[in-house]
Amino acid sequence: MTDTSITTGTIEHVDPTTVIVEANVRTTAPLDREFLASIRENGVLTPILARRDDTGNVIVRAGQRRILAAREVGLTSIPAFVVEASEAIADRIIQQLVENEHRTALTDGDRVAAFQQLAFEGLTPQLIAKRTATKQAEVKQGLKVAESQFATAAVVEHQLSFDQAATLIEFEGDDERVADLIEVATSQPDQFAHAAQRARDDKTRAEEVARVSVELREQGYTVLDRDPGYYDDTYIRIGDLVTGEGKRVTPDDLPTEGERFVFVRSYISGSVDVTHFVTDYKALGFRKDGSTAPSGPMTDEQKAERRELIANNKAWASAETVRREWLTTFLGRKTLPKDAGLFVARGLTSNRSTVADAMSRGNSLAHALLGIEHDGSMWSGDKLAALVEANPGKAVTVTLAVVLAGIESHTSKDTWRHPTRDMSAYFGQLTAWGYAASEVEHIVIDHATTAEPSRAYDTAEEGDHTTHEATEEDD
Repeated sequence: MTDTSITTGTIEHVDPTTVIVEANVRTTAPLDREFLASIRENGVLTPILARRDDTGNVIVRAGQRRILAAREVGLTSIPAFVVEASEAIADRIIQQLVENEHRTALTDGDRVAAFQQLAFEGLTPQLIAKRTATKQAEVKQGLKVAESQFATAAVVEHQLSFDQAATLIEFEGDDERVADLIEVATSQPDQFAHAAQRARDDKTRAEEVARVSVELREQGYTVLDRDPGYYDDTYIRIGDLVTGEGKRVTPDDLPTEGERFVFVRSYISGSVDVTHFVTDYKALGFRKDGSTAPSGPMTDEQKAERRELIANNKAWASAETVRREWLTTFLGRKTLPKDAGLFVARGLTSNRSTVADAMSRGNSLAHALLGIEHDGSMWSGDKLAALVEANPGKAVTVTLAVVLAGIESHTSKDTWRHPTRDMSAYFGQLTAWGYAASEVEHIVIDHATTAEPSRAYDTAEEGDHTTHEATEEDD
């Protein structure tokens, strides 16, 4: 491997207008007023790094901002450390990366350009990471961004991180969603993971609705673009109708063409619901079933409450994904927080019924948070004991995982709808450990009560926590 270190050189004073600035890893060189004022007042105090080419020209390797500032304020002489250095492009880029990191921090846009250039020069992500003292995952993420002109532009224009820009690639072409994510990234970066997960969930549900809608159109149905509602006089849902014999109308009772209208929606759980409608139900021999008639239209206040309910339920489902991913990373840390033992003690005492319930059902979530395969059945063998036996040093981590999973497994959409003191304390502890809670989770955290602890852990929904009532549809 080429040695990129610089061992010899001399200090010279050079004219900043005559030196040649090499192509630099910086994509921009901002000259703020304070920096220019300092150069104007004090000159360039730290020598630039340069070399001479075969014709004697001074080639600047590091110090682009100092050169440009010196030219801006009219300096005629600045110090330069002129060295003998490799002209290899890769060596030049690496030297610039290292030198700039010790001065004004490079932007991720600068790093994207540098990593891409190094990759063009034949360096693998592993070698780039080693020679630039960068985490390999970060290099790979930067190269992924570099492959997308769309993502690279977002990094440079909006100063996004690699992770944020890589996420935008998932939504390329959806301008509205991309704009929303950029807004969150630049104004509330701690909420970006939540916003991205909500966008993913919305996209997945929309794609499933679109797939089912295509199938229905192929079957001859007219797919409505909105839910007519109970009080629409044009479209009547077949659930409110009975046949001449008094039996509930089903899709099988509809004609093969003509009166075939449907509205397709997706529930928070991801399942798709299809509601069938007709227009002239009397001509089809149907009649309204009086027992299903609604009591009256919703007020504007009720509609607003329902919209909020739906939005928060969707936000909760997305936040659960982000939160459990964070817990997985958190439990993978080499060092746990100092108060982890206290949390475990409280979990095994104050919240013992919650933790015991999860343990009795096989600790499936604890396995998942620790990256251990488990089929979710209470009859499956517990692999946590074997993990502790093989890695005694992980005993505290495993115990913490059991307590966290015990409480976490009893969270559901009802957690935000009916917050308790216990759940408020749980989410508050996660944020104290560094978790960036979403807005809907802050409803739980901000809950303050002097009442006795709720029995939420003991009476939380059994079985599938993703079951939703009809009033919680995704419109």
